[in-house]
Amino acid sequence: MSDKIERIKTLIIGSGPAGYTAAIYASRADLKPVMYTGMEPGGQLTTTTEVDNFPGYPEGIDGPTMMMQLQQQAERFGTEVRIGMITAVNLSKEVGGIHKVTVDDSVEIEAETVIVSTGASAKYLGIPSEQKLRGGGVSACAVCDGFFYKGQDVAIVGAGDTATEEASYLANICNKVTMLVRKGEMRASKAMQHRVNSIKNIEIKYNTEVDEVLGDQVVEGLRMVNNQTGEKEDIAITGLFIAIGHKPNTDIFKGQLDMDETGYLITKGKSTKTNLPGVFACGDSQDKEYRQAVTAAGTGCMAALDAERYLAEIETPEEVA
Repeated sequence: MSDKIERIKTLIIGSGPAGYTAAIYASRADLKPVMYTGMEPGGQLTTTTEVDNFPGYPEGIDGPTMMMQLQQQAERFGTEVRIGMITAVNLSKEVGGIHKVTVDDSVEIEAETVIVSTGASAKYLGIPSEQKLRGGGVSACAVCDGFFYKGQDVAIVGAGDTATEEASYLANICNKVTMLVRKGEMRASKAMQHRVNSIKNIEIKYNTEVDEVLGDQVVEGLRMVNNQTGEKEDIAITGLFIAIGHKPNTDIFKGQLDMDETGYLITKGKSTKTNLPGVFACGDSQDKEYRQAVTAAGTGCMAALDAERYLAEIETPEEVA
């Protein structure tokens, strides 16, 4: 057996809409991409039952099926999809340098370009009844799933700008929105607080937390608890939205790739270029504003094009004066 380290032209770290779209474009550009899926093949959409807002699916599609189709499309053009986790990286700082990564703490490979599409993970409360009903009425994306609860009563947990934005969005389509705020005040901007306070079908409950999500197969209600008095209250709802933040899956890049205080990778201008040459970031690993499948796919396309242009530039011999 040869001990020679495998070298890849384009390594894609992470799957999901961004990674698979990058793979489609990279493989069509003959970059011979190899993708490592990570611990959640297909990304967050694999926990979404229905996707109704991705262009090209007039009847909608369930998340896992969509991810399977994207994988098949990428593989049709030559992408090699591997089950595995990139556990360490040693990224080159030089133009044309070789990036070294470790797979599953055991196998080392090298790559001429790296596309980071590791995504972000929604934060959940972690209580058993919430976890049991994820996909059955518990969601971390109101924009993605709110439509299914049109005209119904729902609840949302959170106190920041994201929570207030999603509460406002839900109020436009739902009958009533109950907003649970753990402390005695919100941390959202004053403008966003004024907005939710002015919307008549939003009821804000301060010092209130989720005690239990009620329902067997789908959400049927919510048991709330006042964390000051201990008093519990049940309300009937069909959807529960968790808006307590996301964590980008970028820990292995700390100290090498520039990121903001919450871990989102910083890209240059309108490109997917990171601070290191030959390393590109797309999808939710660098987008904390939109976090939609279609925007992730768009940046995946951009990353593949950026990688193609980078390789073309370093492979073209310098003109002799």
